[in-house]
Amino acid sequence: MVAPRIKSFELVEPAGAPLPPFTAGSHIDVRLPNGLVRSYSLLNDARERDRYEIAVLREAEGGGGSAWMHEHVQAGDRLTIDPPQNRFEIDEGGDHNILIAGGIGITPLLSMAARFDELGIDFVLYACTRNRAETAYAKYMEARFGERVRLHHTEGERERRLDVDALLRVREPGTHVYVCGPPGLIAAVRAAAREWPQGTVHFELFGPTHAAGGAAQENRPFDVHLRRRNLTLHVPAERSILDVLTANGVRVRTVCNDGFCGTCTTRYVSGAVDHRDGVLGEAERGNLLQVCVSRAQAGSDLLVLDL
Repeated sequence: MVAPRIKSFELVEPAGAPLPPFTAGSHIDVRLPNGLVRSYSLLNDARERDRYEIAVLREAEGGGGSAWMHEHVQAGDRLTIDPPQNRFEIDEGGDHNILIAGGIGITPLLSMAARFDELGIDFVLYACTRNRAETAYAKYMEARFGERVRLHHTEGERERRLDVDALLRVREPGTHVYVCGPPGLIAAVRAAAREWPQGTVHFELFGPTHAAGGAAQENRPFDVHLRRRNLTLHVPAERSILDVLTANGVRVRTVCNDGFCGTCTTRYVSGAVDHRDGVLGEAERGNLLQVCVSRAQAGSDLLVLDL
């Protein structure tokens, strides 16, 4: 246990062979014996080939993956994983890097900080948590990165949250920002850095289906029926529900288009939804979806929306 609800796991190849290489920001998909597949960031130094280290936050309202990892996985057990993938790569051409983590979002940023440290590239790492006791890897970060680490504790008070507006208001040339954590933190960072040049703001969602860089899901075509309008629309594989609604004159308020701000939350009446957002809890998913990213599950051809 590296924090009250966070457990660390070290994975090695059973015969001791070197593991496939990975780069800073990578994740692996863990295939659990109960049929669930969960994605977790690799937090250790990418130069290490003898082990993968992941950390799992036990989610009170999760789908069962984190609970299974916490309750059933024991030392010596064998797990099946997919090779590392990276959808949160670092840009090694930056002169200065601001790393901002919220809670369990620290995991991919640890490997990033190690890589910047290896290359001698300037960085500062902000780890935002409720208090020190709930800060995973606090001692490690301080010992490894020294004064480049900023532990920011809110003590549960909103007004004590990291002031990202002040932090990112002035951008020095060559600066990049990386953020991983709750949707609210990511939204705040993206809003604060909205005037930054394209390609300098990097983020990764941590949510029920986007945890630590989850693998991309296959898109399939399906239909949506708008109950109040008595209108059925086709959603091709390459377009979102939001795209189709907009093209047909149905206005839905949206901000991020990435499934993390919650602005386009829409009620649905029936259908099997493939939720791909980082906003809704399990209870909310019973009748709400995000039209910017949600789709019909495989084998389901129709979603009925309350529009």
